[in-house]
Amino acid sequence: MVAVEIPEVDYTRYSDRQLAALPLAVLALAIAVIAAWTVLFGAPVELGFEFTGGTELRVAAPGANEAAVQDAFSVPPESVQSASGNTYIVTFDAEGPSTSALADQARQAGYEVRASSSVGASFGRSTQLLALGGVGVAFIGMSALVFVMFRTFVPSVAVVVSAFSDIVIPVAIMNLLGIELSLGTVAALLMLIGYSVDSDILLNNHILRRGGGFYESVHRAMRTGVTMTLTSLSAMIVMTLVATFFGIGLLAAIGTVLALGLATDLMNTYMLNLSLLRWYKYEGVAR
Repeated sequence: MVAVEIPEVDYTRYSDRQLAALPLAVLALAIAVIAAWTVLFGAPVELGFEFTGGTELRVAAPGANEAAVQDAFSVPPESVQSASGNTYIVTFDAEGPSTSALADQARQAGYEVRASSSVGASFGRSTQLLALGGVGVAFIGMSALVFVMFRTFVPSVAVVVSAFSDIVIPVAIMNLLGIELSLGTVAALLMLIGYSVDSDILLNNHILRRGGGFYESVHRAMRTGVTMTLTSLSAMIVMTLVATFFGIGLLAAIGTVLALGLATDLMNTYMLNLSLLRWYKYEGVAR
């Protein structure tokens, strides 16, 4: 196994404001993107058909391109995505023709329907509320647990703010990359809460509960935390590349969201969270 050498960062060269400036600026930009998306499109992120309702067909169309597949139906699809080989994933909104009618149109065009699924509009809205509610409950539960663990305001807020940023920034980038919010990407966001809390609590424990100087404790935490995060990040990048190559869109979307979140977590943990902890240790109520 190749050892990962984590360099010791000279944090004394930077003030707390300098360390926090970049993460906070990126967070503010992400919030602005989500707010603009909500105003323009009515939702903070583009919703997949599981949440909006509709029909999805997976058709094999040898020799056809996306435009030809789109023209094969009487109602223009919401999207046509290329999958592995000559397979395309065609999505229609909930107000379109029935699944059987769409499948018949695909067969009449000479395409093979390999799979089909449909979700009613009301069921999609219920699923949407359930999924987003699950993310909200998970975040609130995490926040409560962090406050119970540390019982001090600033270190607890540092963990919660970092976790919040680890969710918001990937969501904003999802909008820019055209990645829809689906059950798979909701699961990825839930996993990011766990990743974020793990690295932040590791840093807080080393600084607040273990012996040694502040910067010595930071470097100890980084040797473990950065190694874990880089290992997970590398795995997510590989998964994304392999899934993209084989046309597995859901896995590619999950891998992309997790890779973005893990990269964001490195910035938030060792810049934003660390700056708040250093302020608390030397200038805040802990002095």
